[in-house]
Amino acid sequence: MTMTPRVVRPVALLLSIAFAASSLTAQDNAQRQPPAASQTRVPPVAPAPPQTIKPVPVPQSLQGDDEVPWLYEGSNVPVDREWKFGELDNGLRYAVRRNGVPPEQVSIRIRIDAGSLHERDEERGFAHLLEHLLFRESKYLGQAQAIPTWQRLGASFGNDTNAVTSPTSTVYQLDLPGATPAKLDESFRLLSGMVREPVLSDANVRTEVPIVLAEKRESGGAAERVADATRSTLFAGQRLADRSPIGTEATLNAATGAALADFHRRWYRPEKTVIAIAGDADPLVLAGLVEKYFGDWKGKGKGDSEPPFGDPVAPAGATGDPAIGETAVLVEPDLPRTFRYAVMRPWRPVEDTIVYNEGLLMDGLAISLINRRLESRARAGGSYLYAQVEQEDVSRSSDVTFVGFAPLTEDWRSALRDVRGVIADALANPPTTEELEREIAEFDVAFVASVQEAPVAPGGQLADNIVNAVDIRETTASPQVVLDVFRGMRAKVTPDAILARTRALFEGDVVRSVYLTPATGEADIAAIGAALAEPAVADGSARLAARAVSFEEQPAIGTPGRVVAEGSLGLLGIEAIALDNGVRVQLWPNDAEPGRVAVKVRFGSGWRAFTPETAVYATLGQSALIGSGLGDLDQEELDRIATGRKLGFDFGIQDTVFTFDAQTRGEDLADQLYLFAAKLGMPRWDPNPVIRAQAAARLAYEAYSTSPGGLLERDLKFLMADKDPRFATPDPAAVSAATPDGFRAVWEPLLQQGPIEVMIYGEFDRAQAIEALKKTFGALPARQPIPPAAATLATGFPAPGETTVLAHRGDANQAAAVIAWPTGGGVEDIRTSRQLEILSRLFSNRLFDSLREKAGASYAPYVTNEWPLDMAQGGKITALAQVSPDVVPTFFAEAEAIAADLAATPPSADELARTIEPLRQLLNRASTGNGFWMYQLEGATYDPRRVAVIRSLLADYTEATPADIQALAKRFLAARPGYRLAVIPEGQELARGGVPAAQGMEASAGR
Repeated sequence: MTMTPRVVRPVALLLSIAFAASSLTAQDNAQRQPPAASQTRVPPVAPAPPQTIKPVPVPQSLQGDDEVPWLYEGSNVPVDREWKFGELDNGLRYAVRRNGVPPEQVSIRIRIDAGSLHERDEERGFAHLLEHLLFRESKYLGQAQAIPTWQRLGASFGNDTNAVTSPTSTVYQLDLPGATPAKLDESFRLLSGMVREPVLSDANVRTEVPIVLAEKRESGGAAERVADATRSTLFAGQRLADRSPIGTEATLNAATGAALADFHRRWYRPEKTVIAIAGDADPLVLAGLVEKYFGDWKGKGKGDSEPPFGDPVAPAGATGDPAIGETAVLVEPDLPRTFRYAVMRPWRPVEDTIVYNEGLLMDGLAISLINRRLESRARAGGSYLYAQVEQEDVSRSSDVTFVGFAPLTEDWRSALRDVRGVIADALANPPTTEELEREIAEFDVAFVASVQEAPVAPGGQLADNIVNAVDIRETTASPQVVLDVFRGMRAKVTPDAILARTRALFEGDVVRSVYLTPATGEADIAAIGAALAEPAVADGSARLAARAVSFEEQPAIGTPGRVVAEGSLGLLGIEAIALDNGVRVQLWPNDAEPGRVAVKVRFGSGWRAFTPETAVYATLGQSALIGSGLGDLDQEELDRIATGRKLGFDFGIQDTVFTFDAQTRGEDLADQLYLFAAKLGMPRWDPNPVIRAQAAARLAYEAYSTSPGGLLERDLKFLMADKDPRFATPDPAAVSAATPDGFRAVWEPLLQQGPIEVMIYGEFDRAQAIEALKKTFGALPARQPIPPAAATLATGFPAPGETTVLAHRGDANQAAAVIAWPTGGGVEDIRTSRQLEILSRLFSNRLFDSLREKAGASYAPYVTNEWPLDMAQGGKITALAQVSPDVVPTFFAEAEAIAADLAATPPSADELARTIEPLRQLLNRASTGNGFWMYQLEGATYDPRRVAVIRSLLADYTEATPADIQALAKRFLAARPGYRLAVIPEGQELARGGVPAAQGMEASAGR
């Protein structure tokens, strides 16, 4: 059965929805509507579909409650009766269920049992190309009409409408917002036309192939070379070895309409199709729509049967148990060292029984034990940066136990020896009872949380669970069943049983390995084979001491404080509370998200606290500050004290504040508040996390230069801030010059400065929360003022002029281009920021249509809008695309032409409506969750304007005229030329008389 426990950590249900740091940043698709949230909803502007709707038939193919559903045949896993299953006479299978998260949305998944492994040699890439062509033109959708049509229905392309091709399947995804009966019927009609009758003409193929090649180019370079070589090595002799879903240039360029039609005829057939639907609609209606639009589908001719995928087989003459097989040494000068070896076994279909799943759960416990020990060794200053073991059934081709790690130096042998030593100990000796109980407690709290949060599981996730279960030929189970199975097997989970499962995980037919290094001659195949063949010496030093750590034994933060003021924040029943030491609190108890409590702490001064000399410690702090501990607790003890609890500790640096964030639950809220407050009131300064963060930063730095995207990640923020040194990514010299003592000297006063605001939204007891606040944040000493030098974060914006050019060391056919215009910032003009979101999305639609849909020059060009609320400046509209080097000038010309046209001519009413409608629907869905309101009201206890501007939020985002958008374009896009940045291959020049690449390199280094 498909269960969360196959991954050892809880599944996060909240989906982050960020409007590029504009004033609308929201969470989540995965939420039920809180009290009074309906006040924010407005009717959609999209017109109803014009066709006459025929009645939805009563479904005839639903399986009854007394039948075993098709998904559960041969299994004794309890059926999830929230789902209703059906099987049509033509062989198509479906599953439908009601789900109101988010409200008024219906999530549809159509899975075709064909991926890259089903392609013939001359068809490599066809499954993925066909996925593209279904969106190009089909029975009910004219050429390039799919995207605007879905936008009119409120679904944005990429987020709400998408598709994924894997080695084993192709899945079409639609999350339809505002799903009225008319929109549902129209959506099923359109989807049926896409899947059943795409227009596979030579002209459409010639139009779409360049887009797929652009996608291939943008994902290429060193990372793709490593991925291809790794796949061919680890799956040598199997079909998976040379069948990446993207295909090859030769097969894609040779594709014809007739060849794609033949692939479609063989594989797009009802008997190879599964449809899963979960949403805010009557399941009988959903089943009826499936039968209405897919019931008469008949395959033409004879379909193909699945080809054999092959088994992992040891090469002739290989020795060992398991045998040491294929090995690759890959040299990429700009990539950090990584070592991966795999214990390979054949994949076979299983009987998905409760006993089988009990075994999977014990496998998960065994892997979790090893990974905890490996992490402990790395934290203590081991020879590797990180190491991890995982088990995976790969594309119905192999059952694999992977071991991966990153050596800290060229001494890969020591790192391999250390990792294998930890694993050897787990293979030789059972875990201690205390160790095992700790992992059991971690699993249990994750499964309990899943049960509590089941009412807010999003429909899209539930539909994905069905298609994923079909893909691995297993069932799916409700969170309660998972918890019951786990607790029911408790007597079987003994140290000896875990030892047996651990040994089975490392038994196999062949071991294959890949070593990636930046240095030629550092290793060879024979040396690696010999090292893997050496007997591993068990090392029990990484076993964790069986010492319990409890919150009860931790010291008090200080004298508990008092509440000196409490009242309404002025919105949605949220309370504003003040403690006597100056800490301010927002409290919003609500049952919108059962079992969840969101906590955010805003404090201090953020990026403005740093100088060019101390900026390196900001970067290191994002990795090491929390790990450096608090009070008497180091990182290991922080993990231990969290056992059996749902706690989090995310740290962030914003423009003007630092933040702590966590998702917890009501029973753990007091402990969560203690952790946060103790980090401010009694921080610990363990040097090991700082040293580890330095090592990670040094290893990663050179990798930025391997692609245009990497250089943009490294330098874009720095360049956009007019080369403000605070925003430069520290180079290895700067990182090496930092010290643990310097880290403390910078961060210790920053944790003591500036006002504190605590936000608690979710399902918790108000009185208990206030008592916990008094003992934690109320017990902190008075805060130190923010120094005058950090009062503001004044950043510039680069002046227009010659194009800035950066040079990357990746593939010669890769480049990127950026053009940006400054806007503004602050709460005062928040309506402008919100309407700029409409302008930037409209701009993005046009750029996408021009560069991708018409020219095939870029796979995913886009435009973003940023508007910082805590500062009066710093906002920008940015257009970005990855292209080939010769297309860079075309990108600039096209983006500037679109900007000029937006300023000169208002958009049409239809274009504006199909831009606004997905935004409206996104806002309606996001506003049903606590995370959305938490973002909107950050800082509101100090700045009441944050509350006042909420009242115009929907109108600002959704009520705009073509003239309004034109006026914004004139004000921001036409007022001055945009700043242009190009990233091109080293040694090339910018086309058409541009700046030589060498100058760009100087610009990149001129910090």
